[in-house]
Amino acid sequence: MSSATLTTAGILLITVVAVAFGGLTLLAHLARRKAGYLDNPVRRGLWTAGHAHAGVLVLFALAVLPYVDQADASNDTRTLIRSLLVAAPILMPLGFFLSVARPQDTRPNKLIWLTVAGGVSVSAGALLLGINLL
Repeated sequence: MSSATLTTAGILLITVVAVAFGGLTLLAHLARRKAGYLDNPVRRGLWTAGHAHAGVLVLFALAVLPYVDQADASNDTRTLIRSLLVAAPILMPLGFFLSVARPQDTRPNKLIWLTVAGGVSVSAGALLLGINLL
């Protein structure tokens, strides 16, 4: 595995700590019956989605990362693929969390578009990697 891929994997593995902390925070909100979370179904739903997507996207990136070095692509394309795979589990959850950051928010704000950016990022990274593996 290339040093660039190992570095990317290291970064992704460190983000697992942030995902675990996020899960603990959500659990604390539930256990303490935190106002603005438990009584706000939009916020609760989006924060749950943010946490779930963070975990799944980190695992997806780690699972496909070894294939980046096997792709018939230039170094710049491999770097782009790695960047797209790392951006997705950052952008998408941020959109879910920040779009209803205040406890009284009952509708997502414009930061919800970060979820779209994360979806485009993971899709583009997967498509580029898949094409270059063929």
